[in-house]
Amino acid sequence: MSLFTIADLHLCFGSPSKTMSVFSGWKNYQKLIEENWLKLINDNDTVVLPGDISWGMSLQESAPDFHFIERLPGEKIIIKGNHDYWWSTKKKMEDFLQAENCKSIKILHNNHFRYENYGICGTRGWVNMPGETQDEKVLKREVQRLETSVQSAVNENLIPIVFMHYPPIFATNFNYDILEILYRYNIKDCYYGHVHGRSAHELCIKNTYDGVNFHLVSGDYLQFVPEKVL
Repeated sequence: MSLFTIADLHLCFGSPSKTMSVFSGWKNYQKLIEENWLKLINDNDTVVLPGDISWGMSLQESAPDFHFIERLPGEKIIIKGNHDYWWSTKKKMEDFLQAENCKSIKILHNNHFRYENYGICGTRGWVNMPGETQDEKVLKREVQRLETSVQSAVNENLIPIVFMHYPPIFATNFNYDILEILYRYNIKDCYYGHVHGRSAHELCIKNTYDGVNFHLVSGDYLQFVPEKVL
């Protein structure tokens, strides 16, 4: 039994015109995701998917992508990304997944999931990156969601591991509100995605910074091979 993660699947089985294959490093990416997943992961494993899962604009449009994920082995835990326009209320998504018989997909949203003596925690996050509008209300909400998730794991005496979509640090941009939560709860590992392309990958923190081990797990950075966490 192992824990894996990979962000930014950008599946487009329900909206094929939005394929990422037109971008460098994304050729045949959906096939690569499936092939690499099947090589590494079995039914007893857990995989965290930190955002940008499906290009579908609605839950119904995303259904083929969820069916693809459901057919893959293991339990899957999903987090919202900035392109997950299908994301709705937790109840609506749970009802949808149940109706679509997607029993292996769980939603991480103001909660945590136990993995051995660890707590799988996280939220979408937010960061003031070039070209993206800073929104104080969004930031405050994401900070609260992260703390709620981490605290729920701490309450059960679990060691929190944080998964986010946005990087808490990118180049010279620091999301100090998010970082404060990581520092206060003594988080040792933070996994994030969102960032694409070799030049952008080079601007990411991918090592230990202020006592936190930061891991970039965007699909293209990992070459669509899920990264083992535990």
